[in-house]
Amino acid sequence: MGHQHATGEELHTTVGRRLRAAQMRYSRSRHAVVEVLAADARPLTLPEILIQGVERGLAQSSAYRNLNELAEAGVVRRVTAGDDHTRFELHESLTGHHHHLECTGCGRLDDFEVSDEFEAGIEALVVSATQRGFVVDAHRFDLLGRCVACAQ
Repeated sequence: MGHQHATGEELHTTVGRRLRAAQMRYSRSRHAVVEVLAADARPLTLPEILIQGVERGLAQSSAYRNLNELAEAGVVRRVTAGDDHTRFELHESLTGHHHHLECTGCGRLDDFEVSDEFEAGIEALVVSATQRGFVVDAHRFDLLGRCVACAQ
């Protein structure tokens, strides 16, 4: 288990393969989006991506389109929280399985991992659901509360 981003070269090689398989080019702006998401260990909103992408030459005009295309190619995934802002992170197949801490005050999402025992309990629930004829594609477990800044 473990939430470790692939190393820079390994990450970009894998992303390049996925984009080629989806018949997409690994453009400079897509590369910048991947770099921004890899540099932060939490899902980011579009404005956060743009702020962090300025020094990488990421243009607002193409950022959202590139995020959608990267999501289609299985490089990025959308994460929704209790607020109206969609957040984006590298796909779990690139970072490792993890869950989120969601601040109900400001909407911030932070990644966190649970124990192997907890994941084994979830797997038992998946088996139970499968036995009932339900096809489980994935699971998520988010804790809701207040971040350090909002709790004070």
